[in-house]
Amino acid sequence: MNSISPKIMVLYASYGDGHYQASKAIEASFHQKGIHNVILLDLMAMAHPVINGLTKFVYMQSFRTLPAVYGWVYNVTKDMQPDTPFSNILHSFGMRKLAQMITDHEPDLIIHTFPQLVMPKLMKKTGLSLPLVNIVTDFDLHGRWIHPEVDRYYVATDDLRLEAVSRGIPEHRVLATGIPIKPDFERTHEPDPQITEKLDSGKKTVLLMAGAYGVMQGIRDIIQPLLDSGEFQVIAACGKNIELQRILQEQYGDRPNFQVFGFVNEVARLMQTCDCIITKPGGITLSESLASRLPMFLYRPVPGQELNNALYLESKGIASVAYTPSVLVQQVKELFAAEDKLTDRQEKIELLRRPNSAEVIVNDILEQWFSADTEETSVLADADLAFPVGAV
Repeated sequence: MNSISPKIMVLYASYGDGHYQASKAIEASFHQKGIHNVILLDLMAMAHPVINGLTKFVYMQSFRTLPAVYGWVYNVTKDMQPDTPFSNILHSFGMRKLAQMITDHEPDLIIHTFPQLVMPKLMKKTGLSLPLVNIVTDFDLHGRWIHPEVDRYYVATDDLRLEAVSRGIPEHRVLATGIPIKPDFERTHEPDPQITEKLDSGKKTVLLMAGAYGVMQGIRDIIQPLLDSGEFQVIAACGKNIELQRILQEQYGDRPNFQVFGFVNEVARLMQTCDCIITKPGGITLSESLASRLPMFLYRPVPGQELNNALYLESKGIASVAYTPSVLVQQVKELFAAEDKLTDRQEKIELLRRPNSAEVIVNDILEQWFSADTEETSVLADADLAFPVGAV
């Protein structure tokens, strides 16, 4: 292993944007440490572009049209074991392409931000030995993440760390670091004049992530009563949904307490401008909201990791879950009408926040495997790291 300038390979997948954003956050943190040989690889897209396109389509359609089916499949397989035939099939796609990429780039360590664990099978087949790291990008732990050949797990919370240990992962292999997000969220930003000059300091600012998975259902029934109340102003972020941005601009653009944007580059700056957020509960957006200290209102979570994310944050007292616009609007109004409730939620947000997650993860990786003061094989050769296959 190269202790001077290690080569890092990060494997992600483009099912949604979260896995890629986590990978970019890790890459940025390595760069800040002066380590620039970081390869990001969307393995399925490179190895099987047709299958990747088809499975992405099915994945997104299941979110939109058959969420109950998606949730059922997710929950039925949540406790899947790494040595079952089904697991072997899931973790075999892209093996040839990955072997080629490893030969070409000769990485010193592999990071997964998506649970497509081809590496253990490839190592068994070829005799290759590389440290493997999993960065779990939700507040929920699916069995696909768990494998006896993974040397380190980085998870969102202490609760998730305890769950991982209860499922057979040795305690010293699991760190509660938070989910890695862009370094921008660790800095205080100057307000954007384009936004703040249109804001009323006497009103609470609601950030509505309107473009999640197409069009947020009932979006007008969320915006209209908030604007009509006179207590709130709304900033709607439509992402890449240009048509939604156009429709909202036409309908509400003349309202002084409404602003609409398309794709926003400086999300951290935008979040720091607002008092709360209405969103779908993806792991990255939730982590960004935590970093920005925003009370969260989670709308219509899809069964599966979304719903589990939402229920976890609701159980910690830092998020509210709603399935109808009227309930959601009422939740927003009630929180800001009661100062003690708002203070309590803000205090609980502070308890769950994990600042500088990407930097913490990268520092630990460097210390474990690439520190000049650490024997090169100390972690991997330690007998205490034995992971009994039957444990998972």
